[in-house]
Amino acid sequence: MSRVFITGSSEGLGLMAGQLLHAQGHHVVLHARNAVRADTARRGLPQAEAIVLGDVATLRGMHEVARQANDLGRFDAVIHNVGIGYQEQRRTETEDSLPHVFAINVLAPYVLTALLQRPARLVYLSSGMHLGASVHLEDPAWRERRWNGSTAYAESKLYDLMLAFAVARRWPQVLSNAVHPGWVATRMGGAGATDVLDEGHRTQAWLAASDDPAALVSGQYFYHQRPADPNPQARRTDLQEGLIAALTGFSGITLPQ
Repeated sequence: MSRVFITGSSEGLGLMAGQLLHAQGHHVVLHARNAVRADTARRGLPQAEAIVLGDVATLRGMHEVARQANDLGRFDAVIHNVGIGYQEQRRTETEDSLPHVFAINVLAPYVLTALLQRPARLVYLSSGMHLGASVHLEDPAWRERRWNGSTAYAESKLYDLMLAFAVARRWPQVLSNAVHPGWVATRMGGAGATDVLDEGHRTQAWLAASDDPAALVSGQYFYHQRPADPNPQARRTDLQEGLIAALTGFSGITLPQ
């Protein structure tokens, strides 16, 4: 039996993963942006051990989520599910002068990884769209480039994959992997999504808690419980370390070696 914390889990794939893990006998802590979202999460999984509140669009909110989660004690696994999609038509900035897509999809998983008590397993949500993205460490927060929401999202999912691989390399005692859940009809994915919704949450739950030897690996990228080939840039340790340096600069937080 494991204790699992799932970020961005008031609805969609995060909540579905929590429901599955609970059904398997695990203890689940959910996360919601605000009290309204927390009510939605509680209705979706009344048996949740707790619901952490905090808007991870801001550094202030990231710190608050980490504080609340750490107050609950160490987790066996953390699923970094929180994220927003690819349909932002303009650059929307947070109070930290960062694009929402970058702050929520990339900086928040990094900050929480660095601040939370270290679990045995980490799961990061990527996307198949990362395959068409390129690393832009000279301007990861789109301060100089002309905004493109779809490209910014795809890049963010490439950076999530790089973060998962960097953590796997830096923390060999932790199983750190990334997941492509498929293009599924959640609020983020939209009604036109073509993958099977029921498959979208299963791989991250499996990686978080299963004793299947195939799940007890690290530094891998999965699609529907099978290893997949990532964008080759994600495997480059120089780019991984460049990303970690950039995220350290944006957050003021160092990822422990």
